[in-house]
Amino acid sequence: MRVMAQMAMVMNLDKCIGCHTCSVTCKQAWTNRTGTEYVWFNNVETRPGLGYPRTYEDQDEWEGGWVRKPNGRLALRAGGRVKKLLSIFSNPKLPSIEDYYEPWTYDYETLLNSPQTDTFPVARPKSLISGKDMNVEWSANWDDDLGGSQEHAARDVMLKGIEDKVKLEFEQTFMFYLPRICEHCLNPSCAASCPSGAIYKRAEDGIVLVDQDRCRGWRMCVSGCPYKKVYFNHKTGKAEKCTFCYPRIEVGIPTVCSETCVGRLRYIGLMLYDADAVLEAAAVEDEHDLYEAQRGVFLDPRDPEVERAALAAGIEADWIEAAKKSPVLRLITDYKVALPLHPEYRTMPMVWYIPPLSPVVDVVKETGQDAEDRGNLFAAIDTLRIPVEYLANLFTAGDVEPVDGVLKKLAAMRSYMRDINLGREPDASIPAAVGMTEEEMYEMFRLLAIAKYADRYVIPPAHAEQAHALEELATDCAVDFDAAGSHYDQALLGEGAGYPTPVAVENFRMLQDRQTSDSLAAPDDKASRVNLLNWDGRGTPEGLFPPRDGTGGR
Repeated sequence: MRVMAQMAMVMNLDKCIGCHTCSVTCKQAWTNRTGTEYVWFNNVETRPGLGYPRTYEDQDEWEGGWVRKPNGRLALRAGGRVKKLLSIFSNPKLPSIEDYYEPWTYDYETLLNSPQTDTFPVARPKSLISGKDMNVEWSANWDDDLGGSQEHAARDVMLKGIEDKVKLEFEQTFMFYLPRICEHCLNPSCAASCPSGAIYKRAEDGIVLVDQDRCRGWRMCVSGCPYKKVYFNHKTGKAEKCTFCYPRIEVGIPTVCSETCVGRLRYIGLMLYDADAVLEAAAVEDEHDLYEAQRGVFLDPRDPEVERAALAAGIEADWIEAAKKSPVLRLITDYKVALPLHPEYRTMPMVWYIPPLSPVVDVVKETGQDAEDRGNLFAAIDTLRIPVEYLANLFTAGDVEPVDGVLKKLAAMRSYMRDINLGREPDASIPAAVGMTEEEMYEMFRLLAIAKYADRYVIPPAHAEQAHALEELATDCAVDFDAAGSHYDQALLGEGAGYPTPVAVENFRMLQDRQTSDSLAAPDDKASRVNLLNWDGRGTPEGLFPPRDGTGGR
């Protein structure tokens, strides 16, 4: 047993309202420069829909992820070294800009400077790539709220096999939102696909990053990633991807998308796993067994034997304590309500999802029945095969049973808590019907519904002795790419590229103190002087103004 640590995320899809705040804040933090106009490290898809880039889940077309050979070994679906060598200068399995979308802005100058005319001036969309006028035909959220479902959603790859059961009329179909980031897989096919070895998985926390100095722009990683979460910057000639906001994680602060999530649906925590068991789990023969196989890779940090092995492997004691308190561990291992996205790709993804119960509840309401009653909900889950089978195609390689079990647990929790909230005697048979105790169901409710900040994000800070340069560890992300080879040449990248952004650990320490403080002003545990650059304008930190005298003056 070789114990390793991995940062992981769970998203509760029942709480996602599709506001795209996570996407916008991630965009502003990481991809707001020249060459990344079309890049969305975080995007929110409406399901059913084609996703971003469109039909990315059709691996018969894009050949991402791994496949299991008859001899039981895994191989890249896109081919091995020989095939990659033959196609290294012309990779045919890449989404085009039409599959993403041609980014655009609007001709605002026409509106601002137009003289008085008989007709109202129009700001035409202009391409951010060519600068020419264009017609907007696709974008990263074109499927939003089922817009154009007849034209686009009918081509959703996940509807395969259940097309005759799904009604795509706007008012009759079901829908939910699916936020997506890089999966930071245990068995990443993007890293295996890179001829330059530029994509690597950090040993200390499992975050997958791109070394900008080693990247040569072959774009094999884009083809190899089945989730299509690696992007190519056409200005720098480098690959870029979600970094799991590692500078924030290193100081115990959640990712930007989690921090700004309106629905508070994201949970971040540390998982311990057996690195020696990953390959065997990813290579199980039956795709339906992949979900349980990956769960079997995870280790319980509360087990004394696992704790001793983790300490022997060099994992610090405070990290092990954080793993014991991890909300991700509870949702995946204890309550078993979180599921991986497309385990059939065999990459062992580490961003898991709690499937939505809402489509089932809505159908019960439409019949005029009590949508909170356990019997009604259980019956609806058993008979309403459309969303369950669709969810199974997303999260369990088509196996309905695990999804059915998760939905019944969520339905039981809703019924059980309604009795408590209405002042009635709780019914112990409800949690027993889904294999849970009353205490487990109540704790699951607290975590999923009313968990506080510290309960949703249990992130141990990195140890300086384990990181080479925490104060300025920005070489692994694309923010400060040295375009000229020896210095940052703004003229080469364009004015929109901005200047290098240092990733200083002190900045994030200050942010962490401010966000976890009980007072409006900045914490004064280190109050010796006030840095106005760090003051957010709230309250009056000690030292900002002269002390008052006895009469109330200064």
